[in-house]
Amino acid sequence: MNASRSAVYPGTFDPITNGHQDLVRRAAGIFDRVVIGIAANPGKAPLFSLEARVDLACRVLADMPNVSVIGYAGLTVDFAHEQGCGVVIRGLRAVTDFEFEFQLANMSRHLARDVDYVFLTPQEQFTFISSTLVREIALLGGDVSRFVHPLVAEALAARRAGRAGAN
Repeated sequence: MNASRSAVYPGTFDPITNGHQDLVRRAAGIFDRVVIGIAANPGKAPLFSLEARVDLACRVLADMPNVSVIGYAGLTVDFAHEQGCGVVIRGLRAVTDFEFEFQLANMSRHLARDVDYVFLTPQEQFTFISSTLVREIALLGGDVSRFVHPLVAEALAARRAGRAGAN
């Protein structure tokens, strides 16, 4: 498959939100193949294990045949190369995201000139949703059902209750 028609959408996805889903669905309409790269990112101390994040994303995105979900560690541009993808998708929720994403894209260009960055913005109703806020609300007992898929809301509730298998 042509690398220019294949894209990686990297992130921690801790957990995957409706905003993430919106970007994935739109990217899946633009690219022949979209690989959701779930970063191990232990420095962020994720709530869910890498395996749990991959599993949740696989189940949430199961209805999209041209989307796959893979966990990875290391540089995103290396992961893009490994997956045969010539594009990295990044989401911009607000102007405040732009500076960091612009810096990241430019640094990545110095590491791999053959990988381009494409920025997508979520639909307006998703611009305020972040995994960080969803985690905090859920762990404090708030209702996150409007911000995440029901499977994710269930996993967050299980995590809060400390049930086995929630990791």
